[in-house]
Amino acid sequence: MKIRALVVDDMALARKRVKECLALDPEIEIVGESVNGQQAIRAIRELAPDLVFLDVQMPKISGFDVIEAIGAEQMPTVIFVTAYDEFALRAFDVNAIGYLLKPFEEDRFIRVLEIAKHQIKGNLHKGSDDRLYQLIKEVKNEPKYVKRLALKLGESSNILLTDEIDWISTAGNYVELHIGRNKYHYREQMNQLEQKLDPDKFVRVHRSTIVNIERIKTLHPLFNKDYLIILKDGTELNLSRTYYKRLSSLFAGF
Repeated sequence: MKIRALVVDDMALARKRVKECLALDPEIEIVGESVNGQQAIRAIRELAPDLVFLDVQMPKISGFDVIEAIGAEQMPTVIFVTAYDEFALRAFDVNAIGYLLKPFEEDRFIRVLEIAKHQIKGNLHKGSDDRLYQLIKEVKNEPKYVKRLALKLGESSNILLTDEIDWISTAGNYVELHIGRNKYHYREQMNQLEQKLDPDKFVRVHRSTIVNIERIKTLHPLFNKDYLIILKDGTELNLSRTYYKRLSSLFAGF
């Protein structure tokens, strides 16, 4: 009997990648795919899959929210698909929970899948509910500030360290990530990305601008608590008085 798999991810390319890898394994039958947490909850209840590839970071209802809605003791075997960085990955490892770090290589996929198949065939996943509960507790209690962003380039993704970003500006439904003389489009709105970045490092200085404070060289007063921000590379940005208090709290003597 084949192992029934459900693929859950809000990104079409990510779902495609998982399905392509699963198609290489004759023991796996893909019974469905879900594009958000709400669909995932319904699909798990209706389809009763043996295995779920579960994206962690989905809008509104995350992968962890899906588990809490279903109940860890009722969850099938789970392989998390995540862009989380080091602190969260340690939690996955400590709790012996399978995960794939986006973008993942095929050999990593095969290793994680083989472990999951062994658990399912030996009915060993039934004791995983305590590990799932502990994982959720550990990860949810930590700040979830991302250290890497995956920039989509066709079927591939380039990985960008957030520490490399000088400043960020809005561009419609995208943001532009400025790194030196280069800029990169990233498909996310400013408010959403701001919540994912470390607020002690990335600060909103204007409704359309976030700056990496490590790049600031000079703050030049204008009027009414408006300032001209000059970065180390000479870039000039405006600090609106609306955001003055937050930025000033990060600099002694400002």
